[in-house]
Amino acid sequence: MSKKIFSGVQPTGNLHLGNYIGAIKNFVNLQNDSNNFCIYCVVDLHAITVKQTPKELKKNIRETTAAFIASGLDFKKSIIFNQSMVSAHSEGSWILSCVARMGWLNRMTQFKEKAGKDKEKASVGLYIYPILMAADILLYDATHVPVGEDQKQHLELARDIANKFNLDFDSSNFLIAPEPLIQKNFARIMSLKDGQKKMSKSDPSDLSRINLNDTKDQIFNKIKKAKTDTMPIPENENQLSNRPEAQNLLGIYSCLNDQPLFETINEFSGKNFSEFKDKLANLVVDKISPISSEINKLLKDENFIDKVLNDGAERAGEIAEKKIKDIKKIIGF
Repeated sequence: MSKKIFSGVQPTGNLHLGNYIGAIKNFVNLQNDSNNFCIYCVVDLHAITVKQTPKELKKNIRETTAAFIASGLDFKKSIIFNQSMVSAHSEGSWILSCVARMGWLNRMTQFKEKAGKDKEKASVGLYIYPILMAADILLYDATHVPVGEDQKQHLELARDIANKFNLDFDSSNFLIAPEPLIQKNFARIMSLKDGQKKMSKSDPSDLSRINLNDTKDQIFNKIKKAKTDTMPIPENENQLSNRPEAQNLLGIYSCLNDQPLFETINEFSGKNFSEFKDKLANLVVDKISPISSEINKLLKDENFIDKVLNDGAERAGEIAEKKIKDIKKIIGF
């Protein structure tokens, strides 16, 4: 059965191994399935829910696009574009915000986590950005959306908005309620310094993450210093239950080597972490260094990156603008 896939990544700069394993690697796999039509978006409208430096934002948009291409996304097979270049996203977001309900947004746990105790000082955009996310998806009649567990609630909101719109305007199945594609294994890569915290660019310690543009020496150094425990590598997965750092490193190895976790455990069971870390560092270098080199190469040709985004926006715009016209007709504009 053919699928229409939509997903987006915020241009926050310094994409890291967690972004690659948790999202981009999966994007490439989905693209390479001939049954899928994939649309991948650099979601810069989402990025400005918190204050951005204009110059830095422009740089990050290009860097995220370069990371997409360097990782294997093909702008000829898939649509790769910049969200703000397709005005239908903003227009659709407003229309759908008149369909969504306050009670639905008040249940969104991610806003509570990001806004914290100072939610009165958070931007309105941060509060309503799940509606923009719904517009992103629904404008393209996406049937499936790859999401992490932290975004699953937002996808449920998109489904609720689609169903309510269809019901309110007696337009059965006009907006497609999308299904989640949740990566079951290794969807969350954790910090190299704390196995209970997600790998993040906001962590003050650069040693907590492998950046996609790290050099070979930086990768070896970070893996060498990665936190582990004093016990040897276990005999089975059950023995990893209370060893988050060990589980994280073994998971990274498994994912990059395209093998189940139990195979990695069988390979290294009983060995100490110094031996495993050498193998892991070499594997990370083998997989990430070519991406890093390609990112740096692409960033030297800003005109090429901008052309990819412009061409992608033109293709995306044709789809999204037709949907907006149909929405307007349905609601009486």
